[in-house]
Amino acid sequence: MAINLVKGQKINLEKDGGKKLTHFCVGCNWGAITVPVKKLFGFVNTTETKNVDLDLSCIMVDANGEMCDHIYSPLYRQEFLKSNNLPLGKLDSKDAALHHSGDDREGDVGGDDGLDNEIITVNLTRVSENVAQIFFFLNNCGPEDFSLIPYAAIRMYEGTPSRVDNIFAAYNVATEASYRGMRSLIMGKLYRHDNNWKFSAIGDAYPDPNIALTIKRILQTYAR
Repeated sequence: MAINLVKGQKINLEKDGGKKLTHFCVGCNWGAITVPVKKLFGFVNTTETKNVDLDLSCIMVDANGEMCDHIYSPLYRQEFLKSNNLPLGKLDSKDAALHHSGDDREGDVGGDDGLDNEIITVNLTRVSENVAQIFFFLNNCGPEDFSLIPYAAIRMYEGTPSRVDNIFAAYNVATEASYRGMRSLIMGKLYRHDNNWKFSAIGDAYPDPNIALTIKRILQTYAR
């Protein structure tokens, strides 16, 4: 049975029977927004679909709380990243332990298709020894806050980007009333403990308008 994550919850990465969960996906799912369109005399007589561009990212942190690797969209502008002392975006970690499926700039159009829009696949057996924590977070590149985005949710599951075999844990963003007005979400972190990996659900949302502020917040507040 999948674990419904709550803020501050810590879980062991163990499946039923005690087997370690080492290969899994962290995926984010969301829908495009349907908005009313006013025509003649101000009456609403039709709707249109507005794309939603959420970005699922992660950074790897060493034992000193310093960022040692990252995965985020390669579409972020070089000038913006350089001005914030951030490296260019990429889809694979240096150790090939984590891989991003790519930037989805629309969300589901026409309803939930049952698959996540952006997925980071994780192989904990390949993570470099210098990585102590891995933080997963969301940023909305558009003007909407999370309360306006249909069925936004994050989950950890066994499978592939195109196939969900077994959901291990899920976090429903859309049901959180406290996320109104918020545009970034620090979902949680994987961390080493007694030679094992564990997961901590952070679930803190902020009005950060861009990824640079969220990364700075993680490093200053959560990584040390």
